[in-house]
Amino acid sequence: MKTRREFHKLVAATAAGLAVPAIVGSKVFAQDKPIRVGASVSLTGPLASTKNGLIGYGLWRDDVNAAGGLLGRKVELVTYDDQSSAANVPAIYSKLIDVDACDVLFSPYGANLSAPVMPFIKQRDLFMIGMFGLAGNDVAKHDKFFHSGPWGPNSGRDWARGFFDLAKTQGVKKIAIINADLEFSKNAAKGGAEVAKEYGMEVVFNQSYPPNTTDFSAIIRNINAGDPEAIFIASYPADSTAIIRGVKEIGISDKVKIFGGAMIGPQYGALLSSLGPELNGLVNSHTFVPEPTMQTPAIKGFFDRYTPIAVKQGVDPLGYYIPPFYYVAGQARGSSHYRLQIGRSCQDGSLPAYQHG
Repeated sequence: MKTRREFHKLVAATAAGLAVPAIVGSKVFAQDKPIRVGASVSLTGPLASTKNGLIGYGLWRDDVNAAGGLLGRKVELVTYDDQSSAANVPAIYSKLIDVDACDVLFSPYGANLSAPVMPFIKQRDLFMIGMFGLAGNDVAKHDKFFHSGPWGPNSGRDWARGFFDLAKTQGVKKIAIINADLEFSKNAAKGGAEVAKEYGMEVVFNQSYPPNTTDFSAIIRNINAGDPEAIFIASYPADSTAIIRGVKEIGISDKVKIFGGAMIGPQYGALLSSLGPELNGLVNSHTFVPEPTMQTPAIKGFFDRYTPIAVKQGVDPLGYYIPPFYYVAGQARGSSHYRLQIGRSCQDGSLPAYQHG
């Protein structure tokens, strides 16, 4: 398992120098057929705030092509809007393989959208890099699945451990857990309950709610009735916003020392702006902040390039949450860190075999 510091060293290393010289042929773009990389991106719908990841993909493509491509072949991105709907994902990925003839796949954003495609890639024995899917390969256990995200093995349980570490230092003995009835949130809540038990905390309230819930007043009142000292929340953007505003309206007990933990949405620039002071007191997960031990010339250079594009497109100008990891997903495609040993091209023009560690 990589530590956070080790992970950011990997980000810096891969951003600073493309891992392509060993696999680039002597003649740049010597073959007519490009290497096609396929993905779905949530350009519309509730997860549209993640579409800035497409800038990360684009910067990687431009960099790798400027360095001579992969195997002397130009890299081409093929993307479709999944509209933030899991129902659209299987058809998109079938099209990427069977119609668009993509050689490599990037998954959709997050566990909720990635789960439907996992049986497909395992059945077809396809190579895919996962994008932010918590515990995304725990069920399928596909040996050609890699992941771009700031967590390691046992992520379903350990991803939110830091929240419980903080709660433990505050002497928390009783905790409430709520989660959306979605893949990501269920995994996070299940892992949270396991860590709470490990730390000797009593779970006094544990409830899931439908993902389209907008009124959390009854749930918040029931949480208060349980008299917890901490509240662990595993939610997605719309319900994260509704919960935060519900807490402001109804209030929570003064006994609550810490709440938040696994709320997706407050990482987005748009929600940071709209919620503003309502976020005060929230303890939540994030993936990158430009504090001294994480800031490097390479990652700064990435954001220097990202921001003007983001401003022009009207997306999150900070881009800390998604885009760097989407760039690194491209690097993982040829990174020696993952031991993807790419040999010479097959005679039929398809990608050669690889090994993974």
